[in-house]
Amino acid sequence: MKSNTLSLLAGTLLLVLSPVRGEHPNIVILFADDMGYGDVRAFNPESKIDTPNLDRMAAEGMKFVDAHAPGSVCFPSRYGLLTGQYPFRASLRWKSKPCIKEGRMTVPSMLKKAGYQTAMIGKWHLGFDGGMPYQYDKPFKGGPVDRGFDYFYGIHASTDIPPYFYIENRTVTKAPNRTLPARNTEGWTKIQGEFWREGPIGSDFEMYDVLPNFTRRAVKFIHDRDKTKPFFLYVPLPAPHTPWVPIKKWQGKSKVPMFGDFVMQVDDTVGQLMAALEKEKIADNTLVLFTSDNGPVWYDEDVKRFGHSSTAHLRGMKGDAYEGGHRMPFLVRWPKAVSAGSTSKTMITFCDFLATFADIVDQKLPKNAGEDSHSFFLALKGENQKRESIINLSSRGFLSIRQGDWKYVDNLGSGGFTKPNRIKGGKGEPKGQLFNLKDDPSEKNDLYATQGKRVKEMQALLSKHKEAGRTR
Repeated sequence: MKSNTLSLLAGTLLLVLSPVRGEHPNIVILFADDMGYGDVRAFNPESKIDTPNLDRMAAEGMKFVDAHAPGSVCFPSRYGLLTGQYPFRASLRWKSKPCIKEGRMTVPSMLKKAGYQTAMIGKWHLGFDGGMPYQYDKPFKGGPVDRGFDYFYGIHASTDIPPYFYIENRTVTKAPNRTLPARNTEGWTKIQGEFWREGPIGSDFEMYDVLPNFTRRAVKFIHDRDKTKPFFLYVPLPAPHTPWVPIKKWQGKSKVPMFGDFVMQVDDTVGQLMAALEKEKIADNTLVLFTSDNGPVWYDEDVKRFGHSSTAHLRGMKGDAYEGGHRMPFLVRWPKAVSAGSTSKTMITFCDFLATFADIVDQKLPKNAGEDSHSFFLALKGENQKRESIINLSSRGFLSIRQGDWKYVDNLGSGGFTKPNRIKGGKGEPKGQLFNLKDDPSEKNDLYATQGKRVKEMQALLSKHKEAGRTR
């Protein structure tokens, strides 16, 4: 009887979330790159950057204030989003092979099974068969179209990592035929500003046009899509990751030079895609999600210089085990199903996308898929759903685990870009860090030395999840 009651409840909720029986929503993921929790005005009223379109998303949808990337840098975060598996469980050698194993269920492959048209336009950063150096005259296998996408147009990695060229499906559009000299910007660190590395570049690749190019193509896809079926569009943007290259329209528009201008251009991209959905009269039943892959490259000196904290009140930045490295601005807009102007405190991670979408389109995940994916289906209806824990991987391999208000980090230091990134504890000294985020959201007070019982409990929970190979 209990099982039948739960099944009936799940079915009822599914019908409530699906505005018309049998009519699944279109799904769009807009995935910014190196954008902080404090950059979006809806999350940080003191932000010096105008983000009217993202603020509109918040006003018309739901704001998640406890959403996390599963990794504090690009490729682990993307892996977790697409597979529903924590990235620390996988071999992520993207330069030499595909990070996602052949046959593993992904968000697009699951949605494709449910009858969706699937497309990706943007940054991949999860490797191809054969790895680097690339053979431009051969098909690029093991990438998006071999992992669930019907169509792909994009780049192999970040726009500061050579070689610089576009790929359409499995084919290079224009093979690199010249060398682009390295560039840096005076007044910024070597990994900020208009920074890119020297390397080969294709004749159709221009740094200032990468974001506009992806925006145009994403809008075109919405207009030209197969209108006989729902679609999933994944748009992993190359911005505001370096190089900070806002087009002329946005240069000097922000109170935070270069970076803020580029964030404003990202916001404009969001506005253009929402306008395209509205023009097609499909906005009401399109689930749009906006977030960022990890925290920003934004130092304490930058906060002092410009009066802008890219991570708001959070400690740390990109790569870090601290909250600024992986707590992300996360917005959901779905007018027919999600209450406007709502806020969710449910703790989620990008790994949860797979299970959530599976619930929405009435698909059951097999045991060997989405091992760490837990649906936040009920949170979309405004309920404060509980997740037992989440685990994050820092850029230097630190693992942090969160349970309720408590957070444990298995090493000393930031584990990422913030100095010191690694501290070797002496004999008898703490070997990790412990914070209570309810009392100390900025992680200023390490309780490891005074909360021995809690430390052991968190260590045991982390070991349990590592050994089990899954949390679902």
